[in-house]
Amino acid sequence: MKIKALVAVRSGSVRVENKNIKPFADSTLLDVKLQQLKRIPNLDGIVVNSNSNEMLEIAKKYGCETVKRDEYYASNSVSMSEVYRNMAENFSADVVAYINVTNPLLKDESIVKAIEVYKESVQTGEFDSLNSAHLIKEFMFQDNRPINYDLKNQPRSQDLPDISALNFAISIISKEKMISCKNVVGEKPNIYLIDEIEATDIDNPIDFEFAEFVYKKGQW
Repeated sequence: MKIKALVAVRSGSVRVENKNIKPFADSTLLDVKLQQLKRIPNLDGIVVNSNSNEMLEIAKKYGCETVKRDEYYASNSVSMSEVYRNMAENFSADVVAYINVTNPLLKDESIVKAIEVYKESVQTGEFDSLNSAHLIKEFMFQDNRPINYDLKNQPRSQDLPDISALNFAISIISKEKMISCKNVVGEKPNIYLIDEIEATDIDNPIDFEFAEFVYKKGQW
């Protein structure tokens, strides 16, 4: 079983312009993530999939495999399901460890452990993917009604039910399953919990500044 990391980056990010290669802690998010993945001993390689020649050149600097993505699969109009399938069809290993560059606070040990947990779980047949998530302990409403607690018997926030939110910091799935599901989440996902700091996903300028501040401190 060969497991390679898949790093998917594209040009054209909207909310944080060029966030993958924007200066971040004297580096860039892409550089930070590739440096991290080079440290992971139980990976068999790194594949960078991008429509950007500049990002692919950065990947080559680290000795990564590169796949030039067709512009159609890097547009804002194509569905992520189609993007996932296309990336899996152009992937060169049995198992995809899909790692987002926008989670710079993810720890090395979390990736190493996730890979081992995935290997064990697929051997038993209990799960067909591993997907990182973090717990949401918030008072949640839908259509003006609470969905995770009783208004007449309000618990403390720490006693709310354990609801997991996928953060896509780590997703591990076989290439075949990623193609058939058109997703990095399988039909029997193993929800792999990480803490909220590690789960930090850069989606807007405030996220970017927060992640950079914490990353520079180096203690979380």
